[in-house]
Amino acid sequence: MVERISYYQAPQQESDEAASLPLAHYFWMLSRHKWRLLLFVATAVAVTIFVSMRLTPYYESTATLDVDRLAPSGIIGQDATNARASSMSDSETFLATQIRLIQSDSVLRPVVQKFKLQAARPKNAPASSDEAPVTLPYLTIARPAKTYLLTIAFRSPNPVLAAEVSNAIANSYIDHSYRTRLNSSEKQARFIASQLEELKAKMERSSAALIQFEKDLNVISPEERTNIQSARLLQLNTEWTRAQADRVAREAAAKSARTGTLEALESLPQGDQIRRLSDRMAEEAERFAVIKTQYGPNWPDYKRAAAKLSELQREFGGLKASIAKRVDAEYREAVDREKGLQEAVNETKADLDKLNEKAVLYRSLKRDADADKTLYNDLDRKIKEAGINAGFQNSAIRLADLARPARSPIFPNVRTNAILAFAISLGLGIIVIFLIENLDHTLRDPDQIQRQLQTEVLGALPVVKAWRGHLPGVGEDGKRRNFFGSVRGQANTYEEAVRTLRDSILLPSAHNRPKSLLITSATPREGKTTTAVHLAVVHSQQRRKTLLIDSDLRRPGVYHHVGLANDKGMSNVVNGDANWRELLQVPDGLPYLHVLPAGPPSRRAADGVGETLSRILKEAEEDFDIVICDAPPLLGFAESLQIAALVDGVVVVALAGQTEKTAVASVIANLKRLKANVIGLALNEVRSDMSERYYYYGYYGKYYSRYYKPLSS
Repeated sequence: MVERISYYQAPQQESDEAASLPLAHYFWMLSRHKWRLLLFVATAVAVTIFVSMRLTPYYESTATLDVDRLAPSGIIGQDATNARASSMSDSETFLATQIRLIQSDSVLRPVVQKFKLQAARPKNAPASSDEAPVTLPYLTIARPAKTYLLTIAFRSPNPVLAAEVSNAIANSYIDHSYRTRLNSSEKQARFIASQLEELKAKMERSSAALIQFEKDLNVISPEERTNIQSARLLQLNTEWTRAQADRVAREAAAKSARTGTLEALESLPQGDQIRRLSDRMAEEAERFAVIKTQYGPNWPDYKRAAAKLSELQREFGGLKASIAKRVDAEYREAVDREKGLQEAVNETKADLDKLNEKAVLYRSLKRDADADKTLYNDLDRKIKEAGINAGFQNSAIRLADLARPARSPIFPNVRTNAILAFAISLGLGIIVIFLIENLDHTLRDPDQIQRQLQTEVLGALPVVKAWRGHLPGVGEDGKRRNFFGSVRGQANTYEEAVRTLRDSILLPSAHNRPKSLLITSATPREGKTTTAVHLAVVHSQQRRKTLLIDSDLRRPGVYHHVGLANDKGMSNVVNGDANWRELLQVPDGLPYLHVLPAGPPSRRAADGVGETLSRILKEAEEDFDIVICDAPPLLGFAESLQIAALVDGVVVVALAGQTEKTAVASVIANLKRLKANVIGLALNEVRSDMSERYYYYGYYGKYYSRYYKPLSS
């Protein structure tokens, strides 16, 4: 046996498996189902147009209301001036409120009763109930953006009725607004009038209390008297402070006078007399001292000087006593004056406190009287204003544009419905197509298989409709016929696909070709036997000796395809009844092809296929260029795994559009675990609509019909 060449690739990273599909693949998916998609879209559009044309046409008329937020709600009073301030702050809320009011029962009920319209009722309301709020179907209230306009649109099969109902709703809304304001003004006036009598009595009581208080005080205004008393208290307090300062100064002078010292007396206000007299005494004393040194006591000058000094001393003593007496008298006078001022301040302060208490009470009475009088006057004025404004029909909401009968129906719009049906059905069809493709877990596209299973797709065998009902290579009479030449078109395409499969297996290893191949599948009825037979045929047509072994002893099928007998074969070799060379058969017209049939079906012999086939492969390498084995499906049969471990390469056949990816992935995983050489995957019964890679299959028949002549036997 030759050295094995591994074609199986190890799984790559998960990111490679999840590689995004090219955009062209999605366009191909759509083109694959284009006729179904077009039929679905055309049916949807046709049904939509048919249904739209059968529907009852509805006409819509629109009345426009102009909401003037700057218009006053009254002609006098505050209502005549407050519109502009409120219009800038709550316009959105105000307009939303008006829309809800138009849809209210109070506005719609008169219109419903007038035109005898069929109004919608709540689900839980009794059918005969007239108290439930009514709503009009086909009524639309809207506000154009960035405007103070409100549009009232109503739909009806009768265009005239639609216009009349729209105008009636607009007028009913205007009347309702007027009635609401009138009722509000009347209620306000009645309430104010009921409160006015009580307020009048209260005002009279407060005024009488104020007048009586003024009489008790015997003043017109206690506040003015309080101001006078405050000024007098301030003046007395100032004088009292000065008296205290004067008393302190005289008290200090009196204390100085009592000490009797010359320095203390000189510091008094009368200190100048004491100072002059003291200076005179000092001069006379000095003069007397000089005379005393010169003359005796009996000398006249001595006597005169002594008498003058004594006189000055007596005068000085009298002056001292007089000054001390005067200072003491002034001190007592200052004390008495301070005491008198203090008593006056205390008395004035007590009077002021009493007067302040009365002034507070007076102000309270006066404030109550003024407030009652002001409130009474305001309420009286508001009653008069409300009576005048109640009769003013505000023009803030005006019917700006009357609704007129429409010339053409607004519903149904056949063109719009058709366009919507086309867009929706197209989008839905595309979604369904993508969903079906994504939910399809069968093997279809080679690129997808290589990306997800990490294995090579060696070839794709197209479906041949002419073989349905009988085996390819066997005629209707049960005899073998030419495999490709007797059926033109699709069979020619199949022939080229088998040859492509052959070259995909052998050419990559031209210098080290595999000597043995196993053709198997994951599950039954996937075309493995047909593929093995035709692969052996095209290989033998290259004048290369080919051995085809039917190893499926449970359900043999090779002999049917080549038109040979199956009375003896592989089962006899396994049981030791014959040599394998003795049982070889050569089909007519294929001299280079030798076939070893399976022989009589034998489940017991299937267990020994592995050992027997190992011996056959060793012996056949010398005589044959290649040995092709047809074996049972890999899932569920043990002999297929034994054969896979013996041959040089394994080719897995899968039915395009039917075989599940998980089944093939399980097969490849099992082969990998056995270290079998998985050459690749062959897709069977491929149609051109299964992948953009198969578009060329449709051209083979035309090509062969012009230039290709069938093979002869």
